[in-house]
Amino acid sequence: MLDYLSLAAVAAVAREGSFEKAATALGVTPSAVSQRIKGLEERLGAVLLTRGAPCRPTEIGAKLCAHVEQVRLLEGELVGELPGSPSLEATPTSLRIAVNADSLGTWFTRAAAAFAAQTGALLELVLEDEAIRPSISALGRSLPL
Repeated sequence: MLDYLSLAAVAAVAREGSFEKAATALGVTPSAVSQRIKGLEERLGAVLLTRGAPCRPTEIGAKLCAHVEQVRLLEGELVGELPGSPSLEATPTSLRIAVNADSLGTWFTRAAAAFAAQTGALLELVLEDEAIRPSISALGRSLPL
């Protein structure tokens, strides 16, 4: 069974680019983030992040980050159906969208802003260029448009 606190730490470092920023986002110390990731890497027998500036997920690390995102989305759907659960409106949905630079510079921003205003969703934009292979480390923070 996977340790989701540790997986959340891996995803936060991949998203934020550093252990310090991930710790701030998670509300823990950088040491706690490091220990969670180190323990998970030891249990799985694989390196999940390439340490550097910025930190980047390895191939298996990126797969685990995508898994964490899928679980988070599924959990969000389920929580709304449970008795006594908080309203889905209280917790905005976050969607990851890949967009190329040309679209982002022209029509996409207006369309994304209209979508976010209508639905209340937060959008995580991944800048994808035909010449550059996208990675989870290219993600920015979820920001309302």
